[in-house]
Amino acid sequence: MKIDPYKHKERYLSWKESVKDGIPELSKENSKTILDYIFDMEHGLNISGKNKKGSRSFTRLNSLKQRMIFLSKKFDELYDLKDITKVTERTLHIFFSGMRNGTIEKVKGGIYRDPANFVKIFKAFWHWHQKVNRKNGINVEDITIDLDTTKDKPSWVYLTEEQISRLCENVNFKYKTLITFLFDTGIRAPSELINIKVSDLHNNCRELTIRDEVSKTFGRRIKLMFCSRVIKEYIEINNLQREDFLFQIKPNTVNEYLKKYGKKLFGDIKSLAGQKYSELTMYDFRHCSCCYWLPRYKSESALKYRFGWKKSDKIHYYSDMLGMRDTINEDDMLIDLTKTEIEKELVKAKNEKEVLQDRVEMLERQMSVIMPEVDEMKIMIREFQLLRVIQV
Repeated sequence: MKIDPYKHKERYLSWKESVKDGIPELSKENSKTILDYIFDMEHGLNISGKNKKGSRSFTRLNSLKQRMIFLSKKFDELYDLKDITKVTERTLHIFFSGMRNGTIEKVKGGIYRDPANFVKIFKAFWHWHQKVNRKNGINVEDITIDLDTTKDKPSWVYLTEEQISRLCENVNFKYKTLITFLFDTGIRAPSELINIKVSDLHNNCRELTIRDEVSKTFGRRIKLMFCSRVIKEYIEINNLQREDFLFQIKPNTVNEYLKKYGKKLFGDIKSLAGQKYSELTMYDFRHCSCCYWLPRYKSESALKYRFGWKKSDKIHYYSDMLGMRDTINEDDMLIDLTKTEIEKELVKAKNEKEVLQDRVEMLERQMSVIMPEVDEMKIMIREFQLLRVIQV
C-alpha cells in the first residue's frame, strides 16, 4: 500500500460526504455545476479529447475542487456571476490579468505566485463544459483559447557540494542519512521517499528500486554512488527489517528542521536559485541532485531515467544549469580539418607499414633460395682449403 503523506484520499472523501446537499458557500447554480464537474473527473467522464483518459487522482481532485470553488466565489464577488458558465471571454481576461499584475490579491494579501495554474484548471473545466453541452446538441464557444498559460519558473534553494557537506556535518545522524540519500538519488520527496522500503535496496545497498506504484511517472532501478555506507549503518542502528519503510518521517517536521539549519548555517539570504536558505525543504535536494549529476552523466536519456522524467525540458527546469562546468579538453578539439588530416596521416603510415612488410617477406623468400647455395659454396671453399693443405 502506498503511503499518502498529505492524506489526499481521506480529504477528498470527507469533502464529498460534506457536500451531499450542495457546496454551502456557492450559489445553487455554481454548486451543481462544480459538483457535476468534479464527480465526472473522479470517474473519468467527459474528458477532453486532448487530455489523458481515465479517472483523476485524489491529489488532482482536491486541487480541482479547491480552485474551482475559489473561482466561482471570486466571479460572484467581483462580477455578480451566480453561474460560472455564463462568464464572458472579456471577464476571464480581466480577472486572470488582475491575478498576474496584483490588482487581485490573495485573501491575506500579496500577488499570486502561480496564476497560470488557475488558468489551466479553468480551461480544463470549460472544455468539460463544452463536451457535456455538445452531447446535448448545444455548441459552446471556447472562450479560453487566448488565455495566457505561461508561468514564471519558481525559485528554489541551491546548495553546492561543499554546503551540503557542511549541512551533514551539523545535523544529527538521522538527518545526515536523509540528506545524503536525497542528494544521491534525486528522489521525489516526500511522495516517493516515504514509500521506500528496506527491501527496495539491493546489492549491499548499492542499488535502489523505486517501484512503479510509488513513482509519479515510472519505476526505475538506480545506482547509489555515495550514500550506501551511511544507509547500511542507519539500517543497523535502527534495526530495520526488510518490509520496514526506510524513512518514517513527517514531511512538515523535516522541512521545518531543514529551514532552521539552512538559516543557521547559510543565513537568511537568497541562494543562487532565488530562494532563501531559510526556506530549504526536502524537494530542493532533487534540484541540487540534478545539478550534481547533469555534468557527470554521459547521456541525457540515462539522466532522465535516474530522475524519472519523460521529457528533456525537466533537466533545465530542475538545474537552471547551476554548477555546470566547462569539460572540453584538447582531444575534443581534434575535429573537422585537424581530425581529417590526422586520419590521413594514420592511413599513410599504415600503407607504408604494409609496403615495408611486403619487402621484408620478399627478402625472406629470396634468402630462403640463396641460403642453400651459400651453404654449398661454404662446403666447396673448405674442401679447396683442405686440398691445398695436403699438397703443401
